[in-house]
Amino acid sequence: MTPKTSGRKSTGRINKNFYGYLFTAPFIIGFLLFSLYPLIYTFYLSITNMTLMSRSYEVIGLENFTKLFSDKYFYQALGNTWKLWLLNFIPQIGIAMLLAVWFTNNRLKIKFTGVWRAVFYLPNLLMPATIAVMFFSFFSLYGPVNQFTVRAGIINDAIDFFRSNGWAQTILVFVQWWMWFGSTLIILMAGMTSISPTYYEAAMVDGASAWNMFTRITLPLLKPVLVYTMVTSLVGGMQMFDIPYMLTDGRGSPNGSIMTMNVLMYMKFASNKGHIGAASSVGVMIFIITCIAALLVIKALSEREHKPGKRAVKVFAKGDLKA
Repeated sequence: MTPKTSGRKSTGRINKNFYGYLFTAPFIIGFLLFSLYPLIYTFYLSITNMTLMSRSYEVIGLENFTKLFSDKYFYQALGNTWKLWLLNFIPQIGIAMLLAVWFTNNRLKIKFTGVWRAVFYLPNLLMPATIAVMFFSFFSLYGPVNQFTVRAGIINDAIDFFRSNGWAQTILVFVQWWMWFGSTLIILMAGMTSISPTYYEAAMVDGASAWNMFTRITLPLLKPVLVYTMVTSLVGGMQMFDIPYMLTDGRGSPNGSIMTMNVLMYMKFASNKGHIGAASSVGVMIFIITCIAALLVIKALSEREHKPGKRAVKVFAKGDLKA
């Protein structure tokens, strides 16, 4: 009887493994075909001189990267990408954190939090290209913004927003912030509601202020969520393309002030010869820079990830949370 029973168990294990592989196969196949293979092929293309207009190409080593590092437009695009991402991410995480604290605070008891979350998240459901066209219409020379401000006497003459470096960058930063802070808000609220209320109850018994509870309980226990938010925002910021491309002439005008690395990559690809190799080298640099920055963020925020909770408990025991 024992051999038969063990045989049945082993058969059951084989079936479970089979179904496990079967259910994960679509993701694995999709990842290999549409993520891993294009990534490896992009690395290969970056060391060739392939163009759209020629049938043959050669492997030229790191020549594309040498030309890229001597190209002033690459450094301009790199600086723009970081600048535009930071200018929209800092207020994005700040305002989302503030609203998340308000909405999850039991003392304030703000009503209709679900409605507010839905309203703030709505811009995230729209296509970025559609939003870019909409804001281009709003801020065009004869658009509603200029018409309203001139007729209201706020300004004397209409402003050509998209011929000013500062205005073009400001509009782009606002659009990026407006689109994504609702998603960040929902993620932060989910992280805050998962923190056990017993921590806050113990802190209140100790007489802790709201600021001390936020800095010593909420922030340390929210680190995994902050890591996820910052890394995903970083990846999206380094790949910023559609909105800066659609807002002006597709080349990051005026004066390349909103030319990101993805826009530069497209410009190299869409040139008169279609330099696929040169464009791929830009894509490889985007990948490398994003990976390095993401690893630094993860290392900085995830260090001693499990110790803040223990530290908070020790602080409660000592009564150090008092204002």
